[in-house]
Amino acid sequence: MNLFRTKNITDMIAGTEKHGLKKTLGAVDLVLLGIGCVIGTGIFVLTGVAAANYAGPGIMISFVLSSIACAFAALAYAELSAMVPVAGSAYTFAYASLGEIVAFVVGWALICEYTIGAAAVAAGWSGYVVGLLKTAGIILPQVWTAVPADGGILNVPAIIIVVFLTYLLVLGTKESTTLNRILVFVKLACIAIFLFLAAPHVNTANWSPFLPFGWGGVTKGAAIVFFAYLGFDTVSTAAEECKNPNRDIPIGIIVSLIICTILYIAVAAVLTGVVPYSSLNNSEPVAFALRTLGLNFGSALVALGAICGITTVLLVMIYGQTRVFLAMARDGMISNKLVKIHSKYGTPHIITMITGAVICVMTGLLPINIIAELCNLGTLIAFSIVSIGVLVLRKRQPDIHRPFHCPAVGLIAPLAVIFCVYLMISLPLRTFFFCGIWYVIGMVVYFSYSRHHSALAEKPVNRCISQ
Repeated sequence: MNLFRTKNITDMIAGTEKHGLKKTLGAVDLVLLGIGCVIGTGIFVLTGVAAANYAGPGIMISFVLSSIACAFAALAYAELSAMVPVAGSAYTFAYASLGEIVAFVVGWALICEYTIGAAAVAAGWSGYVVGLLKTAGIILPQVWTAVPADGGILNVPAIIIVVFLTYLLVLGTKESTTLNRILVFVKLACIAIFLFLAAPHVNTANWSPFLPFGWGGVTKGAAIVFFAYLGFDTVSTAAEECKNPNRDIPIGIIVSLIICTILYIAVAAVLTGVVPYSSLNNSEPVAFALRTLGLNFGSALVALGAICGITTVLLVMIYGQTRVFLAMARDGMISNKLVKIHSKYGTPHIITMITGAVICVMTGLLPINIIAELCNLGTLIAFSIVSIGVLVLRKRQPDIHRPFHCPAVGLIAPLAVIFCVYLMISLPLRTFFFCGIWYVIGMVVYFSYSRHHSALAEKPVNRCISQ
């Protein structure tokens, strides 16, 4: 069988009309979807952890490096998502440009990004909830709020929020985006409160030394806080549910990334300016900083905003994963029995519940740092392949309609790959070991099942059907 067979873009779009999802999303929904997924664990949790362990005040530069890599990749995503408005994000783009086995590798990477990433996000949500309750005088037993590696038995709060959001996603996309809108505005207001309250207390002495771990610490910090930017690509998974994907998807990707980058750098600057960076290695650094300043009420407000922010990230990550599974099921990469569209809700309810169950197990038992590192590597691989895919399609199909053109693609796409590879090699060695195991499992799945059931194989397979 041809491992590099590609799917026809016209056929992809036609397939969505036959087995499509409800088109309910506009440009504002997509921008808020991007912000909803990007602003969360990264700004409220990893900012402090990465500053304390890797970059110090230089975490500001780390965010800049990560944002540059994401900006280059975002332009590639914008071109492909406008040209191929089909659920599946990078997986679908790879199938159209580089071939089946590459698409499967990207899909496997996206599973790593969304499912494993959602587990890390749920753990961060739990940390802020426990901290907020502690501020109110309610102390939850550690055995039920921490994973075994941290001295607990099971992270119950993390499991509860995953179950609730999974249920919400089963009910429908519009209902989920309505909640996302509300929580996005709440968390943006809380970030503004933090900056307003904490900025006057910035002590520039806390920025010295600016690079306590050297430049190597800055690059390692960039590789870790790259997790903070996961989400802008989730906008592309919503292409099939967008009313005007040719125009709105690029807007959603680019605008959400710009807004989030500005907020990240501002919060990082203020956070490391009000308290010593070495004290930020905890699960709620932003709220901790305000408590250190004696602003307990402000700390409680920010903790509430963090909970809202992390909730939206988790919601969008679970959503993105189910849409990737939907695309893979249509193509025969996984069993289409798992991804039936509910006749009433118009959602892939079975795979949504399975995804939620897997995330519950992971977030309840695994430590957050290893989860985040694995998620980052999988995403960087996907970003690199998408950037290469843009160049390939420009060469192979130069005349196809492109509603959005990546500017200076001959420069932007290679730079995206270079920055992504640079961040990859800055990750801890153990990450590559675990990732290697992940991809070995993936190749077993592909060669034992997926290539034989592929919709492009000689023997056709049944497509995703409605219940």
